[in-house]
Amino acid sequence: MSQEHNESLQIQQLASLKPKHFADLVRAAQIIFDPAAGLSGRHIDVDWQDFGVPREVAENLKSLGEQYQYASPHVPGDVIWSQLTPETRIWFLNHKDELWQFEEAFPALDED
Repeated sequence: MSQEHNESLQIQQLASLKPKHFADLVRAAQIIFDPAAGLSGRHIDVDWQDFGVPREVAENLKSLGEQYQYASPHVPGDVIWSQLTPETRIWFLNHKDELWQFEEAFPALDED
């Protein structure tokens, strides 16, 4: 696949991205950065590949989660997009409708 065709495909797929997809990605990144939800003394080791997240993508999302650790997940999409590696962009486009599942697997500690 040519670079030009790949870029064209990404642009077409970007049109299907909504603010909720980016918010879900930020929430997932926050969870990947800190699956223990900030509880001191609690450490959780997670193999993100078990959740379908390749290592390189998990590292990129972990960095994003650290940057937005305490932020609202409603960061403008273009800001988030610019911080994603090409591998993460492709993964995001392919998994945008499944990202909410991270919150189900790692619910916030203050939710009852």
